Amino acid sequence: MATDKRPSREGQTPIARHGVLKSRHPFMTLVAMLGVVLGVFGVSAAGIAAYNLFDATQTITANAVVLDEEKPLPPSLGAIEGGVNILMVGTDSCEGANAALSGACQAKATEGERNDVTMLVHISDEPRRVTVVSFPRDMLVPIPSCPKEDGSGSYSAMSSQMLNASYQYGGLACTVLTIESLIDDQIDFAAAIRWTGVINMSDAIGGVDVCVAGDISDSHTGLKLTAGTHTLQGVQALQFLRIRHGIGDGSDLGRISNQQQFMSSMVRKLQSDSVLANPATLLNLATTAISQVQQEQLVLSSGLTNPTLMVQIAMAVKDVPYEDIVFVQYPTRYASGDGASRVMPVKDAATVLFDALKANQPLTLTGDASQGYGVEVTGEAVKPEVAPTPAATEAAGETPAAEAPVAETPAAETRVELPSAIAGQTAAQTTCTQPEGR
Repeated sequence: MATDKRPSREGQTPIARHGVLKSRHPFMTLVAMLGVVLGVFGVSAAGIAAYNLFDATQTITANAVVLDEEKPLPPSLGAIEGGVNILMVGTDSCEGANAALSGACQAKATEGERNDVTMLVHISDEPRRVTVVSFPRDMLVPIPSCPKEDGSGSYSAMSSQMLNASYQYGGLACTVLTIESLIDDQIDFAAAIRWTGVINMSDAIGGVDVCVAGDISDSHTGLKLTAGTHTLQGVQALQFLRIRHGIGDGSDLGRISNQQQFMSSMVRKLQSDSVLANPATLLNLATTAISQVQQEQLVLSSGLTNPTLMVQIAMAVKDVPYEDIVFVQYPTRYASGDGASRVMPVKDAATVLFDALKANQPLTLTGDASQGYGVEVTGEAVKPEVAPTPAATEAAGETPAAEAPVAETPAAETRVELPSAIAGQTAAQTTCTQPEGR
């Protein structure tokens, strides 16, 4: 994604703080976003309740978050042109029904609202690739000057703060600006989801399979799992995504890899024939996501409320090979003398990653699956061959397979080997959560 194609921010409207919800987990914000876009694509392709679904999206734009001037959309329903960056933020709000899901909230041991999880979804230009970068909440970073919620001015910049303070300091606008400064690139869209929204979206998906290598019992989240494979949804899915104590080294880094296991399994399910070929499931995903917006459990930036764009994103990502859907952790090292969980960015390793993304080069992981010993790779997943239906190819503006010309085999691309300091996995890899101390 070339930075010279992006519009200037000068004179444009910042993100509105009042349009941001509190308490989300971006791993499931990705669920929500993909659920919406895949749902809208499936519904439009099948012709089921399309008008009603599209009409419903028009009712949610009033509370949408504004990220700069939205780029004009192409007139056709073809896949998105160029690459995009989508920021997913999860905060630790204690408001409303979310309070019952957190012991810290019930004990009134937390104040304010922080971006407990921050995740960047990068969708490349052709050939399509998806890279999800998780940023540790305890990473010490500069926080730039951020706009005040009431538009009366800006907060002062800070030289070094934990990343999860950015949301508390200036809302989603501040988190976006902080990540943009860190990666030296612009974020096109953003989204946020409450804990209760996570529960409802995981229910709509029908659960996600996860693996644990030993028994887990965590008093902080209330999660108890025996060794083996489990299909998680609802409250259990949320607990699994939030768990830190009881797995790996008990750090946020271990939790990130646990979330990546969940997302990898989720992506395989969403790309499988059982989901994409089931219009009823897709409609349920889309309408559930829209209901979460209407109930103020999910917030989308204004561009993501556009049905055309949602269709385009879905068409761009639905056929990406498993090996080119990569989940990585922003590289870090522990802060010297801290003795706790705070980490510092390792910028030279991060530069290799983001330069490769801007150049749309395929990635090869060389590091461990987890910096916090949260998971271990157990095998490889094979993507099923799914023949597109004539209706789906016609809706996507593609030539049916029987009439398609024989394409030349593209030249092999040179893959970029990421530094070993960058931990992560691909959707082609299956991993298993490691109990603490194992």
